[in-house]
Amino acid sequence: MPQLTRAFRHRNYQLFFSGQLISLTGTWMQMVAESWLVYRLTGSSALLGVAAFASQIPIFLFATIGGTVADRFNRHRIIIVTQSISMILPLVLATLTFTGAVRVWHVFVLAAALGLVNAFDVPARQAFFVEMVGHDDLMNAIALNSSMVNGARIVGPALAGLLVAAVGESWCFLLNGISYIAVITGLLMMKVPRRPKATRPTSPVRDTLDGFQFVARTAPVRAILLLLGLLSLAGMPYTVLMPIFADQILGGGAQHLGLLMGAAGVGALGGALSLAFRSGVRGLGNWVATSAAAFGIALVLFSFSRVFWLSAALLVPVGAAMMVEMAASNTLIQAMVPDALRGRVMAVYSMMFMGMAPFGALIAGTVAERLGAPRTVAVGGIVCVVAASVFAFRLPSLRVEGRRLIVAQEMAAGNPPA
Repeated sequence: MPQLTRAFRHRNYQLFFSGQLISLTGTWMQMVAESWLVYRLTGSSALLGVAAFASQIPIFLFATIGGTVADRFNRHRIIIVTQSISMILPLVLATLTFTGAVRVWHVFVLAAALGLVNAFDVPARQAFFVEMVGHDDLMNAIALNSSMVNGARIVGPALAGLLVAAVGESWCFLLNGISYIAVITGLLMMKVPRRPKATRPTSPVRDTLDGFQFVARTAPVRAILLLLGLLSLAGMPYTVLMPIFADQILGGGAQHLGLLMGAAGVGALGGALSLAFRSGVRGLGNWVATSAAAFGIALVLFSFSRVFWLSAALLVPVGAAMMVEMAASNTLIQAMVPDALRGRVMAVYSMMFMGMAPFGALIAGTVAERLGAPRTVAVGGIVCVVAASVFAFRLPSLRVEGRRLIVAQEMAAGNPPA
């Protein structure tokens, strides 16, 4: 347990973790309820893709600006502002749904607004980890955070399924809005030391370009981000099609949707915990390649299932493999990037992980209208396996530069290389 929970030695991380655990449970409730609301209002898989596109395309378009802001200003204050705005948006959707005035375009607009907020929140939050726990416990903090996200992913969808079936989607939106009080309170209770200011002022455009240039010229970081982007584009849209699987393929309803999403969350929690026990980055490249391939294979198998409990069981390795790939990639990138560029590089990470997903969702929703949801998911899984194979082939040549970057950052942080 001391090895598993060493990031909790830091008071700021304790406050962050406890507040996020409550808030993220509400977030997952909203995601399930929102997708069911769109499906109930339209019955269209294409519009499910549009809803996901609207929520995540702002991250692709504006995350680089968010990363520049995170590197130029106080990340702690940025997160307080973004979380406060994030609290207001679900309360607006709850009001519209309670009054019966909600229309599908309302969902799209509010989802896009939340995506714009996340374009600033995600890079700042990812870069803020090192300020909370330092370099030594960074990997453990990332893994524990992933565990928290997926613990909420188990509870949130299950609660959402029950609430939607019993009283409708509006209560999920209301509870999500209220849940942000916990994370904002935790953030306000933190004591964060001031970061040293840059020695010389530079233009925001120059700052933004510096982040892209670092990624472009750093082969290990570039390869990891390209693999993550392909998985997000081709594989992750399976979540958008879950209402179709729950209703048309498996013959269930909102409760079944919640259970399917929760099953993926169980697997993701296990995958995140397996990383939390690790204390170094050695061998993580192999984990990235293997988990990416496993994610694709599990998706293909899931696409063939027509039995509910078998489908739920297959979503466990789907969730585990994707979480290991995502968290291992996050850890490796943060180990290689200089502190001065952390926010901007993590913005590119956000673009690949979250920003590519809307394009995948839009494509998957459109293709599913023609080929059906199972075939769409199967094709995506095959693409993931091919991408993982290419990354694995290139991995030996990437290790040399990756090791050099990691040693350089350890020395810059005052730590002897492991």
